[in-house]
Amino acid sequence: MTKTRPLILVTNDDGVTAPGIRALIQYMREIGDVVVVAPNQGMSGMGHAITINSTLRLYEKHKEEGLQEYSCSGTPVDCVKFGVKVVADRPFDLLVSGINHGSNSSINVIYSGTMSAAIEGAIEGIPALGFSLNSHDINADFSACKKYVQQLAKKVLEKGLPKGVCLNVNFPYLPKEEIKGIKVCRQANAYWDENFDERKDPFGNSYYWLSGQFVNMDGGESTDEEALKEGYVSVVPTKFDLTAHEFRKELEGWFTGA
Repeated sequence: MTKTRPLILVTNDDGVTAPGIRALIQYMREIGDVVVVAPNQGMSGMGHAITINSTLRLYEKHKEEGLQEYSCSGTPVDCVKFGVKVVADRPFDLLVSGINHGSNSSINVIYSGTMSAAIEGAIEGIPALGFSLNSHDINADFSACKKYVQQLAKKVLEKGLPKGVCLNVNFPYLPKEEIKGIKVCRQANAYWDENFDERKDPFGNSYYWLSGQFVNMDGGESTDEEALKEGYVSVVPTKFDLTAHEFRKELEGWFTGA
């Protein structure tokens, strides 16, 4: 690794062989030196989970000038911790996570391993972005993302991000000529109305598949869901401080004079 180019940590939650991360690695190599630490299997929906009750393993997959690539037996957040604490010989200038198969807009950011990796980067003080494409097709074409991935990565390298903030970036699944540009948004107010589909195994025992419907309750403007529907790349500044600041004063009043 050279010390004149930015050092970029690349991770994801779909696994080190997923098409989205393979595309992201190539896009980042045009910008800086790349260290890849990604799960050795799919870890979608892991959120901010870390491994504390079993051992972790790190496997070197590939090494050449400007690129080191490892797979990890742990979660996306474990991968970030390994990259920062074990692999890198100097601080990272940027962390990018993705490109995820499927949108991580709205409430999905809570469950997303992709975005939890980016948030972990922010916790570690690394400017970080999570990228997701609004398609679950394993053969999805990521080429339309390249222009915006590189534009946003370069802008974050140039300007930095506030302490504790990362960017949640979602791409509409459209040909590049149909994407209208970038919109800075807020997270839409939506939720998943879940169902558990009960089935029987060959022994007559019940097992379940989680399914559900995405419900968008937000009729307001400037949301990530609205931007994606209109053909824009949505960018939401996201932070890990979960304090409901607007409720603090009222809550204090509950206990005044108690």
